[in-house]
Amino acid sequence: MKELLQPEIQAFINQNINVDIQKLSLYKNPFPEIDYKIILNQIEAKTKAKSKLTTWFTTENIIFPNKISVEQTSSEAAAKYKSELISGKNIIDLTGGFGVDCFYFSKVFENVIHCEINPELSQTVKHNFKVLKADNITCYAKDGLEVLKELNQKLDWIYIDPSRRNDSKGKVFLLKDCLPDVTTLLEEYLQYSDKILIKTSPIYDISVGISELKFIKNIHIVSIDNEVKEVLFEIQKQIKSENISINTINITPTKIEEFEFSLNDEVLATYSEPQKYLYEPNASVMKSQGFGPISKQFRINKLHQHSHLYTSNQLIDFVGRTFEIKQVIPYKKSVMKALLQGKKANITTRNFPETVAQIRQKWKISDGGNFYCFFTTNLKNEKIVVLCDKITSLN
Repeated sequence: MKELLQPEIQAFINQNINVDIQKLSLYKNPFPEIDYKIILNQIEAKTKAKSKLTTWFTTENIIFPNKISVEQTSSEAAAKYKSELISGKNIIDLTGGFGVDCFYFSKVFENVIHCEINPELSQTVKHNFKVLKADNITCYAKDGLEVLKELNQKLDWIYIDPSRRNDSKGKVFLLKDCLPDVTTLLEEYLQYSDKILIKTSPIYDISVGISELKFIKNIHIVSIDNEVKEVLFEIQKQIKSENISINTINITPTKIEEFEFSLNDEVLATYSEPQKYLYEPNASVMKSQGFGPISKQFRINKLHQHSHLYTSNQLIDFVGRTFEIKQVIPYKKSVMKALLQGKKANITTRNFPETVAQIRQKWKISDGGNFYCFFTTNLKNEKIVVLCDKITSLN
């Protein structure tokens, strides 16, 4: 590992960021004392970290693990969000990985414990924490539960991101199939802390999580640039999971969109025909399925029970994309040919029998431009097209 820190090797790595690794591998290794694959991995992993892990990318003498570890780790934006959710004196990360979450936890906790069963990765992370001056993190190259038993002390928080790569089942998504299996170990973990934060797959079904876990206080759905990245389950010992709070967040370069509702509140949406403005919820809201609460809290109407598009006559600051409706047309051949055939437009389908690709091919509509078309269904179960201009700012 130390050999990688030689200035000439670090310079070579930095000079080849974004270079095609396949082509680079065909050249002679300029540093024969080190396996060329190790150097190429540093280049590939660091390239992947460029936008996701800016702090690691821009800090000198950081050593990267294999590219899969970089792909699987939390982004800095998601790690920062988690660090703002919880606080206390001490926290243990039972499945530490590349240590991004621990680094951000170290900013709000006095003591952080990083557990990583892979000794090589643990050593790499320990080196990086030193470089990053995160001096309040202790690293253990051991199984997290073993460390809990050895320390045998009460902690403020336990954080765990179970591996979704099962040796026998391959890539898995249910918590009971992940390693470690938190569904069977939860009671044991709760002997060492009353509060646990569990990270799950972005495609993990919330209803399944509620059936697999207990003592759920809050569920957080975290999106970065309108793509769901993490679903977090906040566990509190002995709490009755009768009024679970769902928190959705979408972190973008310009703003943070947040929406919260109680899962057990039976709130029905209101409905109407398209009005002056159209709203499309962000990915976190869509995953939460809080379609009734969105209608109630923002005082906007749904176009149809299954369309998940909203409308109003008054412009509001919304958790998603906002459009000004220019025209609503029936999905009929004569109208389509006159208004859209051969044109350029951005197309979205919601509760519509044809895909975007089918629509483009059928009506020869090319992609792009500043015009937006929503192919959907209205209250009368009629197929309609809502023609819009996107609103990027309320000012």
